Amino acid sequence: MAEIPVPPWRRTRKVNVPRAVLNRDLIVATSLRILGAEGLDALSMRRVAQELGTGPASLYAHVENKKELLDLIYDEALAEIRVPEPEPERWLEQLREMALDAFRVLSVHADIAKIGLGNLPTGPNGLRIAEAQMAVMLAGGVPPKFAGIMIDRLGLYICSDVYEDSLYLSRQRDSGKELGSFMEEFFGQIEGFYRSLPADRFPTLVAQVDNLMDADGIERFEFGLDLILRGLASRVEGADPAGPTTKG
Repeated sequence: MAEIPVPPWRRTRKVNVPRAVLNRDLIVATSLRILGAEGLDALSMRRVAQELGTGPASLYAHVENKKELLDLIYDEALAEIRVPEPEPERWLEQLREMALDAFRVLSVHADIAKIGLGNLPTGPNGLRIAEAQMAVMLAGGVPPKFAGIMIDRLGLYICSDVYEDSLYLSRQRDSGKELGSFMEEFFGQIEGFYRSLPADRFPTLVAQVDNLMDADGIERFEFGLDLILRGLASRVEGADPAGPTTKG
């Protein structure tokens, strides 16, 4: 049934809506939202508190400091990465799939990859991924020491690549331009610069401008990833050193 309107001479009573109960999950979710919209440099305890309509002091009852907050939001993002059950005959392909999924997930969350640099997996999701990577590699016959080193090297490669991409996004935010327009202009300027180099001093670079520029971010990431995986496969007896690849 339709509601009866309030008579104009009757004052409408305001209803106090209780504010959301502050907890760690809400703080982490809010932090991820700020990071995605404004970047890592904009994320602070004060900024999160402002978004939640409270004071910074109230956050410290749930999060020790900004360092812990960054660890929490990084591990929360890692929850989106899928991990498989080990299949010994597909170990190299499975490792590649996890790396590509990590690249995709971290790329969605702006410059969150910076947090992963210089950190070891200690949160539940980071440990879940490290456990899966180790299990997959051991099932495929990778020597345990090499598997342990590979977890570190693979994480460093992924985070570094994603973080570099986030630096372009930061420049794009500062420019105030749409992402597509900014990237087209930015890389167009780079290409123009290389074409303008004096050919008598840099003949090879000038002649190879098309090959220098002709690959997008994911193609470059996959190229480097496949080189790393093939190097690992070469350390495993009976493995195909060509490794898995989508490029043939």
